[in-house]
Amino acid sequence: MINIKKFVKNAIIEDNGRGDLFFDVAPKGRFKAHVVAKDSGILAGEIYAKALAKTEKFDCKFLKHDGDTLQKGDIIAKLEGKASILLSSERTFLNMLQHASGIATMANKFASKINDLDVALLDTRKTRPQLRDFEKYASRIGGAINHRLGLDDCLMLKDTHLRTITDLKGFIKSARKRISWVTKIEIECETFEQVKEAMEAGGDIIMCDNMSPEEIKEVVKYRDENHPGVLLEASGNISLDTVRMYAQTGVDALSSGSIIHQATWLDFSMKFD
Repeated sequence: MINIKKFVKNAIIEDNGRGDLFFDVAPKGRFKAHVVAKDSGILAGEIYAKALAKTEKFDCKFLKHDGDTLQKGDIIAKLEGKASILLSSERTFLNMLQHASGIATMANKFASKINDLDVALLDTRKTRPQLRDFEKYASRIGGAINHRLGLDDCLMLKDTHLRTITDLKGFIKSARKRISWVTKIEIECETFEQVKEAMEAGGDIIMCDNMSPEEIKEVVKYRDENHPGVLLEASGNISLDTVRMYAQTGVDALSSGSIIHQATWLDFSMKFD
């Protein structure tokens, strides 16, 4: 919760600048307002919005909650407080809800395509700078599972890393002595030959990057027959149109940056009663 408080405080400072010019001239007394959905989708951002309300000291009661389905016209929350506080908080409050809900809605669209299959849906590190925790939280609300939160979660060897390594098996053996015993090593592969080399070298997870579903099925067959303990992830070209096709190949997980970076904000509005 400390990170959320810091995030909210910084967002308020960013919007208020040297101070809201309406603040000192605002009418006195307490006012009531509500937040209404102008789009349909999945709600996310509730815990951030509540943290903002607590920080700025206005009452906030959510009628819809994180993960709930929204229809256009739904009342999301009811607010009460000083006009100066409600109005100076309005844009930050709405931005957080709209942004998070857009991501949750996109994640839910992906998840709903494959929720009957035994495969994990993963997001990626393709997040906006300084917003990773926030965006990955929204992704989880929508039904995705977080991939790495940072470079310290898992040793992933992508194509750029592999260009610097001449002896993959020797490198992995050396890396095992330096990283945590429970930390996995994932290796990105673009061809079947790379997959075989990576599995022989001792990779824990193989990312099948930009492979066709037919190629991945061959990788799955090879894994099952030769390295059954290795996990397989499909990545690249995973869109709403292709996600089910890739999920049916037999991989353990699918990852798509589109869950976050292609999400469109939902439209919400604050209205005074």
